[in-house]
Parts: sequence; C-alpha cells; structure tokens
Amino acid sequence: MEQKPEAQDSATATVQTATTSPSIPLASREKATLPGRGGYIGVKAGMTQVFTEAGEALAVTVIDLRPNLITQVKSQSKNGYQGVQIGVLEKKENRVNMSEKGHTKASSSTGFYHYQEFRLLEGEKLDGLTVGKVLSADFVKAGDLVDVTSMSKGKGFQGGMKRFHMAGGHKTHGCSVSHRSLGSIGNRADPGRCFKNKKMPGHMGHAQVTVQNVRVVRVDMENQFLLVNGSVPGARSGIVTVRRAVKSRG
Repeated sequence: MEQKPEAQDSATATVQTATTSPSIPLASREKATLPGRGGYIGVKAGMTQVFTEAGEALAVTVIDLRPNLITQVKSQSKNGYQGVQIGVLEKKENRVNMSEKGHTKASSSTGFYHYQEFRLLEGEKLDGLTVGKVLSADFVKAGDLVDVTSMSKGKGFQGGMKRFHMAGGHKTHGCSVSHRSLGSIGNRADPGRCFKNKKMPGHMGHAQVTVQNVRVVRVDMENQFLLVNGSVPGARSGIVTVRRAVKSRG
C-alpha cells in the first residue's frame, strides 16, 4: 500500500527528464539541399595556401561549414513568397530569451546567433525542406564556381583620398592645409548647391559585398571545411554565404 507514492515520484522524474532533455545534435539530423542555386552559411576561419599537383601555390580562404538548421519554411500561400529561414551558430540555453525559444521550438533547438533567409523562386519545389532538418553543402564540388557574400571590414569615417582614391591637392609649398582635400564640390550661384550622391568623406566599409565566380579548390566534408581560391571580404569569424555562381563563366 505504501508503494503508490514511489510510483508517482518515478513518473514525475520521468516527465522532468523528458522536458529537460537536450535538443537533438545538429550533426546527426536529416539533411536537405536548397533547390536552384543552393546555398550554405559558413564562418570565415582565415587564409592559408595549398599546392596543386603541378606544384603551384594557391592562396585560399578557409570557410568553416557550421551546421545550418532550418528554423522556418515560408510558403506562397501563407507568406506571399517562398523562402527558407536558416539558423547558424547555436546558443546555449541560458543565452536565449522566451520569444526566441518559442520561435525555435518547432526545430527542437535552443536558438542561434545568426538567422538568414534564402528566397526561392515561385516555381521551385519545397520537397524535403522541413523545419528541423540541416542543409547540406554537397551542392558544390572542387572546381565549381560560387558567389561568396559577406560583410566587409569597417573603416570608420574616412576622407575622399582613401574612400574614393582621389588625387588630393598639390604637395608643394603654398598649398597650406589642402594636401588631402577634395577641391571644388560644386558650381557658382547656379545651381547654388551640391548635387546629391557627390563623392565626399564619410563612412567606409561594413557593407555587404559579393565576390562572383570564385573557384572552389577543395571540399572537406569530413572536417566541414570549404577552401575557395583568393580572398573573401570581411574579418575572421565573419558570416559567409556561399551559393552557385549566378553568372558562371565556365
């Protein structure tokens, strides 16, 4: 007769274990591939060099392929367009507020530091793209051309010579303090103003930049690294988006 409370305690412990169990590891989830140009979000790890079979040294940028989890799927009927929202760089549970927990509840994850959306064309199918799956980087192989998008380094407020490569003033005596000035920026009484979009000093950098037709040198799926030829805009640990080249030159 005294064993009933013990059964209730064991049931309560089972419920608590189920509610506090960790989310499914992203590496072991089912994978999916975006249609069309594909797409994957990585992190810039830095630069190094590799050697080809002919002994040629190539400067490459290493992109860390972090897990890309599908957190939301948008449809034409419900949202007016087709798209897939991706979460990258998973947070610890104690770093997530209640609203973000509710948003990522369907994907069985805690939350992410970066969310990004890939828009899809109206005719492209959403087969296999469901919330909770992770994207696959199998759409690119060594030798393919891709477009790489990232945020460039911020330079702060800069002058015209650095920002737009202006020539500046004379470097001789008598030029006073106008060595690095712009010079004339307008006309006389007519029109009596400066035209819009005049190249002048201002904020430089920290802008989204896309480098097109970048050659993929190596795809290391075992270590989750992608090596592309040349440099990629932005600093280390920056978010990098990789898609198939939209203007492929072969």
